Amino acid sequence: MGKKKTGAKKKPKPALKTFIKRAIALGAKSAKVINASTVRTAPWVRLKCRFGCHDYGKSLVCPPHTPTDEEMKKTIKCYKKAILFEHPGQQKKDIAAKLEREIFLSGYYKALGLAARSCLFCKKCAVDSMDCRHAERARPSMEACGIDVYETLRANGIDIEVVKNKKHPAHFYGIVFVE
Repeated sequence: MGKKKTGAKKKPKPALKTFIKRAIALGAKSAKVINASTVRTAPWVRLKCRFGCHDYGKSLVCPPHTPTDEEMKKTIKCYKKAILFEHPGQQKKDIAAKLEREIFLSGYYKALGLAARSCLFCKKCAVDSMDCRHAERARPSMEACGIDVYETLRANGIDIEVVKNKKHPAHFYGIVFVE
């Protein structure tokens, strides 16, 4: 038996553009609502982690512990919209988790956030025990899940170039899939 309907009206969910302001209040440089179908995945992306990042395999939010590009592609198909945001870097690592939580609590129960860069919450990850000490805050990066960040940004009108040297500013992006 299910619960009896009381006739109470469901509170309407806030418009997605509300969360652009929230992302910025949480520390994002900029944010925009995008169609989830514009997020691109590719098998080569995680190989860049494997053969180019010193954190590969050392964190529960890095490959090989994260979804593959194929798993992520299937997951993205469950969504219509997402909030893409520019991340200021290391000092605000948990914007994705905080924004995901706020969006979830506002009624978008499928909210799923991906951060920028590898996890920086612990000096040494509990990867051997598979027991994350900061599961409420730690999120994998878009790249760790096989998302081609460059192609995704370009598909959404954001011009981005490869960082050529230390004088060239790096840009970091996160995303929260919403509905």
